[in-house]
Amino acid sequence: MSTPWPSDSPPEQGRSGASTPEDLAQPRTPLTSTFESPLLSPDSRDPPTPRAQARSSSTGANFVSSPLNPNSAYSARSRPASRGSTYFNRIASEESQALASPYGSLGGGQRGSMVLYRLASDDNASEHLAPPKALQNRDSVISSSGDSVFSLSSDSKYPSGFVVGQRGFVPYAYDPEVDKDAPDDDDDFLHTPEYGHDRRSYWSTRGFLNIGVLVILVAAILTLFLCYPLLDFIRNEPRNAAITANVRINGTGQAPALFALPDPIDSDTPEPAKTRTGFDGEQYVLVFSDEFNKDNRTFYPGDDPFWEAADLWYGSTADLEWYDPKQVTTKGGALQITMEQVTDTSYNHNLSYVSGMLQSWNKFCFTSGYIEVSMTLPGPDSNTQGYWPGAWTMGNLGRPGYRATTDGTWPYSYDACDVGTFPNQTLADGSGPAAALHSDQSRDKYNNELSWLPGQRVSACTCPNEEHPGPSNNIGRGVPEIDILEAEKNKTTGGVGQVVSQSAQFAPFTHDYDYVNDTADAWTIYDSSRTRPNSYRGSAIQQAVSALTNLPDDMFQGSGANFKTLGFEYWANPKNRDEGFITWQTDGQPSVRLGASAMGPDTGADGSQVSQRLIPEEPMSIILNLGLSNNWQTILPETMIFPAVMQIDYVRVYQRASSVNVGCDPVDYPTADYINKHPTAYQNVNMTFWSGSGPDSAGYPWPKNSALAGSC
Repeated sequence: MSTPWPSDSPPEQGRSGASTPEDLAQPRTPLTSTFESPLLSPDSRDPPTPRAQARSSSTGANFVSSPLNPNSAYSARSRPASRGSTYFNRIASEESQALASPYGSLGGGQRGSMVLYRLASDDNASEHLAPPKALQNRDSVISSSGDSVFSLSSDSKYPSGFVVGQRGFVPYAYDPEVDKDAPDDDDDFLHTPEYGHDRRSYWSTRGFLNIGVLVILVAAILTLFLCYPLLDFIRNEPRNAAITANVRINGTGQAPALFALPDPIDSDTPEPAKTRTGFDGEQYVLVFSDEFNKDNRTFYPGDDPFWEAADLWYGSTADLEWYDPKQVTTKGGALQITMEQVTDTSYNHNLSYVSGMLQSWNKFCFTSGYIEVSMTLPGPDSNTQGYWPGAWTMGNLGRPGYRATTDGTWPYSYDACDVGTFPNQTLADGSGPAAALHSDQSRDKYNNELSWLPGQRVSACTCPNEEHPGPSNNIGRGVPEIDILEAEKNKTTGGVGQVVSQSAQFAPFTHDYDYVNDTADAWTIYDSSRTRPNSYRGSAIQQAVSALTNLPDDMFQGSGANFKTLGFEYWANPKNRDEGFITWQTDGQPSVRLGASAMGPDTGADGSQVSQRLIPEEPMSIILNLGLSNNWQTILPETMIFPAVMQIDYVRVYQRASSVNVGCDPVDYPTADYINKHPTAYQNVNMTFWSGSGPDSAGYPWPKNSALAGSC
């Protein structure tokens, strides 16, 4: 670092390091305060002293301890100038300028121990801080001593060049002692302990508002983190309960529409209709429903998971119509089965009428429960005569219309090994029983014989290793039938309107097709003014137990077509068969009840020697059809209209909540394996017989019966 003032000492010989010889390059006298004594007043600048003298220190009367005191008498140190130095101008720091400025905030004789800053733009108009003067800087000297400070940037503490005015923050000197006795600012009273002691009330509008805001914030937090979760739980609890443990529903309540897992309960079924209290007082739950609300449905094979429309002639009853799938569809929120006359019979298998049959065979079955249909009937009014509308159920071992499958199985509901399983219900040698050889209630075309059935094909007498649907060969199996309805003209003398036949078909038969009806448990008619026993009790191919109930006149196609409900409730308990019963209903009211005891054994002297016939324990499929046959009633075309339409608003099936049993292949009464092993009978509608060698025979062997002499 160069000394601030010229030296009297002669220059050392042999030192160089500058481009200018020392004898020519003399130091320039600085025009501003020196680095070591930056702000000495002009009158205190004495000539330079020798090196040793310059480094001595002295104190005067004006000495102030602050190193920033502009009036300090502290002597500046000096050192000789570097030889061969290059000189650069430098200026004093902002702090030094602030303390030395004549525009500072301190009075004469006051010391400044602090430098504060203020924005130049914040100056009051009346109290302008004059910008510091542009100072003539002196050159700093680069020397080998390392004491010089060198900078080319004006923001340095000692920049080279000139500083032309200041903007932004303006430094000024400040002495705290000046303001220590000044009065307090207005807001300082808030920090004094005595503030507010003279106030009589501490309530204010501002205080109320502050507290109100706090209350609102607390309430909002409680609502968000307490009330809302509680409300959400209460609102979603039913949905959450339905989701819990339900593998078909995800956590958001979404259920996938899986083709492989069709829902047997129609989503359009009203919620109140999903439960009911049975005629037996038991609680029932919905297990199947079809509301038929979607229009233009078709029921060709493979179109529907639960239904299939038949394509056949129903030869068992010698019908006059061909059942064609195109006659079954949905329209206006209902299933429609339409019967039409055919002009060119060559296009209709040489039959004059075409109609429809819908069945759930091998697709949906149920064992015990309640089935209800809501429907209208064809015809201009209740005096029509000729149609054979039907809604009924049949055991799944028989396929409706496929006569080979019902050969030796329909309408058996029997689990005993005795003469009831034999062909014609007679002994092998034809010697009896007498009741089977002749029946006054049989018909001439059957030679007044009690039964023309071929015997129970899969009976409890089936020999070991013979074909049997199972679960074992000593359990009797069959194809029972329970009818929801078959409508016909009232045939009583002077009778008008329509009646509905509600019946169950049984085999084997009691003598003269009798059944027990002298106890309330066996047989009950609920309203004799509208329901009566049917005088028809069967023939050589079936025993029927039925009642006839008057139908409302406004449910026919031309007289209002108002939907009416019909159905039956039944219970079968293989462990206690005496509990079995069937209760039918018409127009929402129970009509007749058949108890298990009505079909009891017939082992008396005049009896057919058969045992108890059972309330059906087989899985039952559903059939809906509109037929036409002279075997049902005399046909009077003048009382009929075509197209004739039978409508079904819905089909619903319920079961006891404690005994749900749906499916066509239950463990106790399997059918699937047996059906699959006999495709000729179950797939070829032209097969009429199970056994035999004829063209209409399925060709399967008839199982041997252990009760017949020498059979096994």
